[in-house]
Amino acid sequence: MRRWRGGVAVAAVALVTVSGCKTDDVGKGSAGRGPQETTASRGSALAAADALAVKGRAPKTGYSRERFGSAWADTDSNSCDTRDDILRRDLEHVKYTDGHCKVASGELDPDPYSGKAVTFARGRSQVDIDHLVALSDAWQKGAKYWDPAKRIALANDPLNLLAVGATPNRSKGDGDTATWLPPNKKYRCAYVAAQVAVKKKYGLWVTSAEKSAMRKVLTTCPDQKLPTGGNPTKAPSRFHAD
Repeated sequence: MRRWRGGVAVAAVALVTVSGCKTDDVGKGSAGRGPQETTASRGSALAAADALAVKGRAPKTGYSRERFGSAWADTDSNSCDTRDDILRRDLEHVKYTDGHCKVASGELDPDPYSGKAVTFARGRSQVDIDHLVALSDAWQKGAKYWDPAKRIALANDPLNLLAVGATPNRSKGDGDTATWLPPNKKYRCAYVAAQVAVKKKYGLWVTSAEKSAMRKVLTTCPDQKLPTGGNPTKAPSRFHAD
């Protein structure tokens, strides 16, 4: 089990990018789960949050999941779908159905949102893969104006994905920092820093209430680093979105 220190999993520092299908590439969670700080990180998450553009929320009109491409597309071309990539990265004691990519079972210990251990078993899982910045939220804060390749990239970027317990995740819906935070208070700094990192990387704006909520969390941990890494912000041309 990992201990939480300052809102961040105590684990080896590693890049977010998930590539290749060997189990030791993502270490069955040994590299730390979720978006990670790297030695290349510069500046604090609080400073990055302060720099985010502030606008009002655009209408949700026109939004659908299909506008971000088919679910769990293999945009990094490693022959494993994105969902299994994240399960392999974030779970411990991983077992496979095919000995290669498809995760059959594992342990999320702890679930970052609840702080409790959760078991993953394919077909009856209590584990979800959460978009830290919900796709609907992204749509209303800039993504509706993007090229489809950028939306597909966001939906499959490891920087924006995290294996979490299904129960707290489904209470989140498409909420932003102003409307939802993880029940596990020890994870809130890392959670908000990851949202800031995604919005900075993709040029998404925040509402004034959202920025205030981000600052409220991050001022309690002013040295919280900004996660970096993930995939390119444009998916390969072979992927398409409605």
